Amino acid sequence: MPVVLELTVDVDAPVAATWAGAVDWAGQGEWMLGTTVRPVTQGGQGVGGRIEAFTGIGRAGFVDPMTVTRWEPPRRCHVVHTGRLVRGTGAFEVEPRDGGRSRFVWREELDLPLGVLGRLGWPLVRPLFAAGVQLSLRRFARWVERREVAAAA
Repeated sequence: MPVVLELTVDVDAPVAATWAGAVDWAGQGEWMLGTTVRPVTQGGQGVGGRIEAFTGIGRAGFVDPMTVTRWEPPRRCHVVHTGRLVRGTGAFEVEPRDGGRSRFVWREELDLPLGVLGRLGWPLVRPLFAAGVQLSLRRFARWVERREVAAAA
């Protein structure tokens, strides 16, 4: 049974700018804690596009390969995690808000590693994992907003 984590952040930028930031895979290292992403096929764009995220510090970490399963610019992207450690699905969606703003929704449905140990440990790990992702999402919003200001200048 997968565990679900869904978090949101409001972005003071239009949907198109938020989408552009979200699918700038190489730029994800600017805002996602401890993670760098590289496109593997199709630039990571479109159904069937593949990306790889490395999460860790230095060489200590793991690679999380993903394949895009749903691609609906500028609103939603879904992926399936195909690695040995991280399995399940991920998604982000960009929703319009009043005043030309947007909301970025991050959702993961993960099959926990380590069997029973993983399920027992999730209640302890979840708050830290969620806090790290939420911090990253706040950094994402500020990053997109800065890019939007720079583009307008």
